Amino acid sequence: MSGNATLRRTLGFTDLVMLTLGTVIGSGIFLVPGVVLRQTQSWVGVALLVWVVGGVLSFLGALTYAELGAMHPDAGGLYSYIRDAFGSLPAFLYGWASFFVIASGSVATLAVAFSTYLGQILPITPVAAKLISVAVIVVITVINVRGTRGSATVENWTTSAKVGALFLLSLALIAMGHGWHNPGALWPATFTPSVLGGAGTAMIGVLWAYEGWQYVTFSAGETKDPQRVFPRAIAVATFALIVLYVVANAGYIAALGPAAAAQSDHVAADASRTVLGSASGILLSALVLVSIFSATNGLMMTAPRLYYSMARDGVFFARLAIVNERFGTPAAAIVLLALWSAVLAISGTFEQLLTYVVFAGWIFYGLGALSIFASRRQHPDAVRPFRTPGYPITPILFVASAAALVLNTLREQPTRALIGLGAVVIGTPAFYLWRAHSRRAAANVA
Repeated sequence: MSGNATLRRTLGFTDLVMLTLGTVIGSGIFLVPGVVLRQTQSWVGVALLVWVVGGVLSFLGALTYAELGAMHPDAGGLYSYIRDAFGSLPAFLYGWASFFVIASGSVATLAVAFSTYLGQILPITPVAAKLISVAVIVVITVINVRGTRGSATVENWTTSAKVGALFLLSLALIAMGHGWHNPGALWPATFTPSVLGGAGTAMIGVLWAYEGWQYVTFSAGETKDPQRVFPRAIAVATFALIVLYVVANAGYIAALGPAAAAQSDHVAADASRTVLGSASGILLSALVLVSIFSATNGLMMTAPRLYYSMARDGVFFARLAIVNERFGTPAAAIVLLALWSAVLAISGTFEQLLTYVVFAGWIFYGLGALSIFASRRQHPDAVRPFRTPGYPITPILFVASAAALVLNTLREQPTRALIGLGAVVIGTPAFYLWRAHSRRAAANVA
């Protein structure tokens, strides 16, 4: 270890595209489309439009973050955007929620899902399932500690495999399926309040399915030629997600028909079984396993850079600011996230934690986009390698979608939302304790 080592810039355009795709595509696209169809009353056109609009809103957020990331290409990413615009406390609270629940809970969720899907191929006892979940976290941790270049290569291969397989599966379902209804069933005769309300509710689930592209901002500090590469990569990857998700939805509907797809809680499995036969279940489980592994690796590649940046600012465990001299990675930050994620996976508490807190992440995603206004006001003459197209409408639309998601949660599930917000705000005393400790340590050194 060395306190003087720094992160190495080893990631290129393809790496960032695959990292974004890999982190976003977990298990959601295999499950959520059925729920969205159900909420949109099986109107195919409305459901697909919701997927497109949700993707476009995410794309607008990506374009906004692209300008900020090109201006400040360091490991802080979203954390540093919020810190520079709104101060250290809200930035810390985002990192606090990320470490203790959002990122760690996501890693735990994916690890447990991995053992669950593996159980559909091999017989696994409950104890073995927990051991496998922990083993997945350990393997991915070792890969990431040993070097960013190596973990990026793993991410590229696994993401290419899952994107290619999902795309080919979707095309096969479209070509071989007989579930399309006549075109008149695509749209309702009139957009009644119930149809519009259902579409709004469905949008929440769709935005969750697209969630995760912002993690790539934490890798800007390890990107080669970041001013040029970072904005292109995040924009291309987010656009590719829209195309892939719409094609996948079309495949499910082609295989099952709108009504049956709307009633399915495992729409990908049911669609492939209907068209390709029962043997396809094993192939689909294998696809989901690759998808989950890729998403978990993507989280482990990105989230620890946030905690590394917090530690550099003196508001998190000091050891996390150390870069391993041999491997060039924030090894301590990676290991700590892995340990806490493993605890959550074994205890099974991550589901409750995520249910309460993960929606609060959208408060910070909105703040991150609002940071662009502070940046332009505070530094009007700064060189901007990439300028957000459609500014100021682009960030405003994304912020509005984030606010709508948060407000909808507050309205529909106020108890859950208030508990989640309380869990985030409770980090405030920790922030002041860490900052005071950091100042005392600096004074002692001086």
